[in-house]
Amino acid sequence: MMDLKSLKSAVEQLVEERGLPSERVLSVIEDALAAAYKKDYGKKSQIIRAKFDPQTGGVEFWQVKTVVDESMIHEEKEAPTLVESEVGLPDGKAGVPTPKGVGNKINFNEEHHIKLEDAKKIKNDVLAGEELFFPLPLEEHYGRIAAQTAKQVILQRLREAEKQTIMEEFAGRAGQIVTGKVQRLERGNIFVDLGRATGLLSHEEQLSGEYYRQGERIKAYLYAVEDTPRGVNLRLSRAHPKFVEKLFEVEVPEMANGLVEVKALAREAGSRTKIAVTASAPNIDPVGACVGQRGVRVNTVINEVGGEKIDIMEWSDDQETFITNALSPAKIRRVTTYPEENRAEVEVEPDQFSLAVGRGGQNARLAAKLTGWKIDIISPEEEER
Repeated sequence: MMDLKSLKSAVEQLVEERGLPSERVLSVIEDALAAAYKKDYGKKSQIIRAKFDPQTGGVEFWQVKTVVDESMIHEEKEAPTLVESEVGLPDGKAGVPTPKGVGNKINFNEEHHIKLEDAKKIKNDVLAGEELFFPLPLEEHYGRIAAQTAKQVILQRLREAEKQTIMEEFAGRAGQIVTGKVQRLERGNIFVDLGRATGLLSHEEQLSGEYYRQGERIKAYLYAVEDTPRGVNLRLSRAHPKFVEKLFEVEVPEMANGLVEVKALAREAGSRTKIAVTASAPNIDPVGACVGQRGVRVNTVINEVGGEKIDIMEWSDDQETFITNALSPAKIRRVTTYPEENRAEVEVEPDQFSLAVGRGGQNARLAAKLTGWKIDIISPEEEER
């Protein structure tokens, strides 16, 4: 047996820290060991596979040959050029030559093919297409050399495996709320520990006035999972409009099971959100479902977003009704729509004008975003003038 225990312990530590499946790690190790053996002791066109024993640190090697019959082989005069591929493949079959030829026929190469008649001398019931394994000698100094040669390959493959595992886990969670611990703060950006990966909550995606401490648990909306050459980037946001919608889905069972639906949402993060909801059944009050008994549901969402004001209204197919609802809590006297201009003229009583417009025009601005209409608000006195 070869002593590769130092390699074994190093890999075990990486597996424990990164949480990779043991089967995938074993495959990575065996690929790297086979590549190292081939580089130092094998031939360029050989197909070599390794079997690593994680308990003992021992390793065995085989040369693999595919059984072929005459009907599968090109005649020498028409045999095209063989192209070698020296790049290790994901399934562990490193250095498998790729034949270029006619149809499905192959170019015979004694390093990775064996003719059927010769194969039957080794195994009576062998069939064309099967693989035969030929044991290779265990070189005396291979353990030390392999540990050095394979180290970088193993680390690279583990990083690739880790990246793939993260992509598989988080790609399906894009568009959802994730919870993690604040890992560190750098130049206004927050790095959040999400378990197997770290998410980035940039300064622009944070709520103004919120401060975070290292080790604090926070919720955020995972709006992007990016596969980059440097790794997987998980982009988080607490300012995204969808963050409020997903918080309601957690708190409102009727929304989670599809009985209540968010039809439109407009948000100025950290200040105010307007959300329009509808119900799929006439006996369900969509606004009441979101507010909850004594406001418990909406207050839970408000507390999560740092006291941000949230206006919940019922969505309507009738645009005049929807615009009226969108301008709540102001009381609207009349709405006149001009569809060709996508504009609505809203008339209010004098005492409702400032409420309809809102501080800094916020109420009207959010209502316009929510409905998709340009909204002009006037009072009766302005109309006369």
